[in-house]
Amino acid sequence: MKTLRDIHWIVAAIVATAMLASLVAFRADAQSEYMRGDRMPYDAFGRLPKTDLEIGGGTIHVGFAPGEMTLPREKVLDWVRMSAKAVATYYGRFPVEQLRLLLVPVDGTRIRGGTTWGYRGAAIRIPIGRDATEDVLRRDWVMVHEMVHTALPDVGDRHAWLSEGLAVYIEPIARVQAGDLTAPEIWQAMMRDMPKGLPQAGDQGLDNTDTWGRKYWGGAMFCLLADIEIRKRTDNRFGLQDAMRGVLAAGGNHEKDWTIDRVLATADKAVGVDVLTKLHDEMGPKPVTPDLAVLWRDLGLKLHGESVAFDDTAPLAAIRKAITAPPAK
Repeated sequence: MKTLRDIHWIVAAIVATAMLASLVAFRADAQSEYMRGDRMPYDAFGRLPKTDLEIGGGTIHVGFAPGEMTLPREKVLDWVRMSAKAVATYYGRFPVEQLRLLLVPVDGTRIRGGTTWGYRGAAIRIPIGRDATEDVLRRDWVMVHEMVHTALPDVGDRHAWLSEGLAVYIEPIARVQAGDLTAPEIWQAMMRDMPKGLPQAGDQGLDNTDTWGRKYWGGAMFCLLADIEIRKRTDNRFGLQDAMRGVLAAGGNHEKDWTIDRVLATADKAVGVDVLTKLHDEMGPKPVTPDLAVLWRDLGLKLHGESVAFDDTAPLAAIRKAITAPPAK
């Protein structure tokens, strides 16, 4: 026969189990509402309390979906500020006047990718591990990557390699210019990862090959080659950074739909040379395989195990330095 004390324990266990189940269901429902589908949940975001951050002439409205996090929210907001300042450093200002940033706590410790939209105003959604640490946020590249997307008009799925390639290429450079990474770190990473963007068997050019490697690293390779060629043809006075600032100055950001031809022509006009248009004519319709070993040598890059050494006597060493140098005030 159960005693009264036993019955109390049973009731308490039932209540605790029910509360835990309710909490799990709440988390699942909340996450589902903010993560459902492939479109930004603008209406759901509108119901959240916001923290506004003023950075580089833009306002970032930060909303947290329901769910607990280990880090204090102020630490997470510091990560947002750091990322936004890097992007504003590269472009001279934050790319859009208003950005809705939705952070969705999920299980784990990692930043689980992100997505950027512009069809109802610039917006980014990022799932963030509820147990993420300050070190995880400090080393994260996703936030800057997604914010870079806001600086480019929507060019459509066929030319997504330009959007992703710019984000892959600009993200580490912006972080170096802002003082959040070092130049050796990012050149070592480029040397390691850029070969993923080389064309493989059956490749039909950047415009016609929808593989992960070509979309991300093939696009980044296009950006690197363009940056170097712009600097060669302008005696290192201008680079891709100036070209993309020109697109932004002409009113092009992710809230607009532009053709790729318009984007590249606008960027070329900003630097006074037609490098981007011609390079797209070459790499867009057919596979092009640059000799990366020669490129690294000419830039003055030498791998030593897991680190990279600089050769400042190399023919393109001055260009390498200029690419990561903080922009003049």
